Amino acid sequence: MLFSKVFSLAATLATASALPFAPAERSTGGTVSIVNNVGQDVYLWSVSAASAPMEVLPVGATYRESWQTNPNGGGISIKLGCSEDGASVLQFEYTKAGELLFWDMSSIDLNPDSPLITAGFKVTIDDETCDTVTCAPGDVNCSESYQFPDDHNTRACLASASWTLTLG
Repeated sequence: MLFSKVFSLAATLATASALPFAPAERSTGGTVSIVNNVGQDVYLWSVSAASAPMEVLPVGATYRESWQTNPNGGGISIKLGCSEDGASVLQFEYTKAGELLFWDMSSIDLNPDSPLITAGFKVTIDDETCDTVTCAPGDVNCSESYQFPDDHNTRACLASASWTLTLG
């Protein structure tokens, strides 16, 4: 009896291993993950037509957000700062339009002495055809992040991709 169970299991495994291998399809993604490696808590607000409650991102923690849409048709801004008052913020801004996600980083409202500038930040995307952003530690005028409202740093990528913003 035990022999027949073992033989049956072995036959099943042999059949399964003979089946053609189909690589896993890419995840539908559609998220941004924000990783805090700054060395202190980071405060964040995900803002659309109305401001959302502040969230605290502890050192070493990750915040995840699936793409949202703004009821007024505008974009979403995830504001990140090192103080609860929101006076000095780095912004990950995005607008989902069909299958595309238009996005940028904005340092317009970020003070030059912010720990976020001291630590630096980068955005990577799991779709290698998409542009990424890297702002080196201490780079107060990073050309890959908006410094002025009329900069031209908006990028686009398939919304099915997954973004990772690493602070520090």
